[in-house]
Amino acid sequence: MKKAMIIGSAFMGVIVGAGFASGQEVLQYFTSFGLMGIVGAIISTALFAYAGMALVWLGSKMKTTSHKEVIYKISGRTLGMIIDYILIFTLFGVGVVMIAGAGSNLNQQFGLPFVAGSILMTVLVLLVGMLRVNKVVTIIGGITPFLILFVLIISVYSLMTADGSLTTLDSVARELPTTLPNWLISGINYVSFNIAVGASMALVMGGAETNHKTAALGGLAGGLGIGVLILLSNLAIFSKVEQVGGAEMPMLAIVNNISPVLGTFMAIIIFAMIFNTALSMFFSFAARFTEEGTSKFKAFFTVTMIVGFVVSLIGFTDLVAYFYPLIGYLGLVLIAVLIAAPFRIRKLEIEEQKGEVVNKKEAMS
Repeated sequence: MKKAMIIGSAFMGVIVGAGFASGQEVLQYFTSFGLMGIVGAIISTALFAYAGMALVWLGSKMKTTSHKEVIYKISGRTLGMIIDYILIFTLFGVGVVMIAGAGSNLNQQFGLPFVAGSILMTVLVLLVGMLRVNKVVTIIGGITPFLILFVLIISVYSLMTADGSLTTLDSVARELPTTLPNWLISGINYVSFNIAVGASMALVMGGAETNHKTAALGGLAGGLGIGVLILLSNLAIFSKVEQVGGAEMPMLAIVNNISPVLGTFMAIIIFAMIFNTALSMFFSFAARFTEEGTSKFKAFFTVTMIVGFVVSLIGFTDLVAYFYPLIGYLGLVLIAVLIAAPFRIRKLEIEEQKGEVVNKKEAMS
């Protein structure tokens, strides 16, 4: 059970990056639809639980070191190639958004230039990315509990000090800008996007776990945990939407309203969660093309980080608003494949067993 919790925590750490920890994702995907955004968050929770369980279980089942081998096996050549390219695009793109988010985080809290936070994040990811995957998973999982604690504190405080009627809050929330059409599509799109984001690292984490049941429980726990955090964060931002609706990092703004000292701690935690996702994205991206731990991997990883930093200068909020929904729509293909994956794996196993029986008969004759 302890190993399952470590996997679940690490899975949450991969998914919960700059957009979520800051509240910007939650604001655009859920809060902007008012009370119906809560229903969208519940739908997301259920989908996250299944997708997390399926991904980590698949990684363990197939002992994978890269998403490529799993995707091609469960999807076939043509569809597998499409999903593979979607994931490659997602890994690099979200890594870029994380670097931009680091700049926004330190700028909002400490007034530092945007580029300063982005440079710091790039250097940190570059240094830690040279480690082995088991050390990376440990680092990612260890930071997550601190975020969970802060989200709980923020949510309780926001709900207890909420001012304004539900009708007023609902009206204000619906005025917030979003590029998504409605709460239902938004809830599905959010899971689709995040699974596209976390698929590669989740499969690699699963591949490092030999016990399939432990891997599945870890993925399930991580998926449910993400869903609960979404619900709590959405309620927190919704109850304070009149004060923080226009902030680039609304969760950080809420904490600063409680205490500037706590705001400083929250800024550090958000920076750590940004680091988590940036590390997993760029690490998985490099592992897709080169063998982890080799000199070729290190050279490729270094070049990737430099290019990612340059692209991140576009800006955090705009990247979240337009890039994330695009990945969500593309990622629907992956969600469909994950739903069918256990049946596909079972069919392949039966076919392999039949092949072995035929080969034995032929050998005996």
